[in-house]
Amino acid sequence: MNKRHVNLRLGAVLVGVMTAVAAVSLFWTPYDVTQLAISQKFQPPSPAHWLGTDQLGRDVVSLLMAASVNSLTVAFVAVGIGGTIGTALGLAASAWGGWIETLVMRLADLGFAFPALLFAIMLAAAFGPSLTNAILAIAFINIPIFARVARGAANQVWTRDFVLAGQVAGLGRLRLTIDHVLPNIAAPIIVQATIEFAVAILAEAALSYLGLGAQPPMPSWGRMLAEAQTLMYLAPELAIYPGLCIIVAVLGFGLLGDGLRDITDPRLTRARA
Repeated sequence: MNKRHVNLRLGAVLVGVMTAVAAVSLFWTPYDVTQLAISQKFQPPSPAHWLGTDQLGRDVVSLLMAASVNSLTVAFVAVGIGGTIGTALGLAASAWGGWIETLVMRLADLGFAFPALLFAIMLAAAFGPSLTNAILAIAFINIPIFARVARGAANQVWTRDFVLAGQVAGLGRLRLTIDHVLPNIAAPIIVQATIEFAVAILAEAALSYLGLGAQPPMPSWGRMLAEAQTLMYLAPELAIYPGLCIIVAVLGFGLLGDGLRDITDPRLTRARA
């Protein structure tokens, strides 16, 4: 692996560490994140509390660990839903064209013009703020992104000789799409998904900051930032810690996506050779 794969390695390390911390927090955290200890509030870092305690006496390390689960859950579920639906629509648009392609592309344009935050506010107004509604809002904005990526990549595959040979052999468009087109567009879809994980984590933090995401007592980096906003002069570190976690998570997935793009895009490989 040469120097141009540094992004891939660094991104993989950051994502791996975050995933490991989230996995551990499913079974163990230093303290119960739902347990309040007002008498222990604003404790400085110590062997008992590595990063101190917050305004409610909760251990900050435990909160950060538990919140990483929510961020990863939202990212993987939202991008998974949006990616699956969007890829299917993009493949259909490329395979059948005509009015189907026109309809899919106009729906994609509509999706781009409809901000996730506005959609989340509508869901919160109708059903109340929750992590589920945040996931649906983030999934919604991913559908048009994946639809365009899948359609563009599939259009290139449909011009290749092995697909044309399949058409001559009498294979239907659905069979060709599943057996030949989809496997050959997997790389750009995976790269796009990795990049969208970073966007989803940032979106979840923003929604939670506004009170539209995870609700108490479920910890969230975004809500930790919102709660620390009024404590900046008293305990600024309570905003710094979740902010750094968001930066590291977004940076990790962003670098991982860039690294995967570098090794899967032949045009970039030739340009940097």
